[in-house]
Amino acid sequence: MRLIAVGRMKDRVEHDLFQRYAARLTPRLDLVEIAEGRGAAVEIKRREAQGLLAALPERAFAVALDEGGRTHDSMAFARVVERWMGLARPLCFVIGGAEGLDGSVLARADDTLSLGPMTWPHMLVRGLLAEQLYRARAIASGHPYHRAGRP
Repeated sequence: MRLIAVGRMKDRVEHDLFQRYAARLTPRLDLVEIAEGRGAAVEIKRREAQGLLAALPERAFAVALDEGGRTHDSMAFARVVERWMGLARPLCFVIGGAEGLDGSVLARADDTLSLGPMTWPHMLVRGLLAEQLYRARAIASGHPYHRAGRP
């Protein structure tokens, strides 16, 4: 699996959060960082889109993280991730920068994913996604990490 994201993680806390879960994943989650765009918002999104699209393998199944994407509870997300992984295509997640994703990236995406209706900093989303992928894989394998019941 691959995560293609705009910007370089500089904050140690965000980096450590991402690494904590990415290191536990099987298959591993490789991170590809794309340079942040400069200029007006439209130009930033266009430039970042060029980098994101260039980093996607040709046959990749691309999942764009977007506020308008699909939302899942943890059990449903585990099923979706298993389905994506069974496609025999490289699975890639795409996270835009502070301006979001350009329409060209959303048009290329095979699916979209939202981590909920709240807005999250794009650097923090990396760690949140890694944790949710780890949780999904734990659910699929029967590992007790996920506790489905409420007290």
